[in-house]
Amino acid sequence: MQVDTKLVRELAALLDSTHLSEIEVQDGERRIRVARQMTGAVAAAPVAYAAPAAPVAAAPAEAVVDDVRKHPGLVKSPIVGTAYLTPEPGAAPFVSVGASVKVGDTLLIIEAMKVMNTITATKAGKVAQILVSNEAPVEYDQPLVVIE
Repeated sequence: MQVDTKLVRELAALLDSTHLSEIEVQDGERRIRVARQMTGAVAAAPVAYAAPAAPVAAAPAEAVVDDVRKHPGLVKSPIVGTAYLTPEPGAAPFVSVGASVKVGDTLLIIEAMKVMNTITATKAGKVAQILVSNEAPVEYDQPLVVIE
C-alpha cells in the first residue's frame, strides 16, 4: 500500500489545531486513521446553561455522565468535530435551556473537515441541558443535549 505522507501530515496538523484525539478518512478502499495520546489533558465537565433551583448534593462526575447517557431524550454526537451553538459568531444560540423544540429543530452544528453538520432534535419537548460549550471539540457518541 502506498502511504500518502502529505495527507497524514495534514491530518496530524488538523488534530493539533482542533485538539481532537483521532481522525479517520476513507477514500474507496483506502482508509487512513491518525490518533494521538492525550497526556496531561483534563476532561472538561459538561456545561449546562441553567443553574439548579435548589442546592444539589455533588455527585461523582462518572455517575452524572452515566445518568445522562441513560436519558431517553439524550442527543449524542454522530461525528467528531467542533460544536457551534450559534449559526454565526455573535448570533443568538439555536436553542437554550428551557426552550421548547419539535422533531427536526436545529440544536447545534458540528463542523467536521470544513463541513457544517446540523444536529437536530430527535423528539419534541423542552431542552433540559446543553452539555457542550460553543466552539468545543466533540467526540463521536459524546452527549450533547438532553430533551425532556
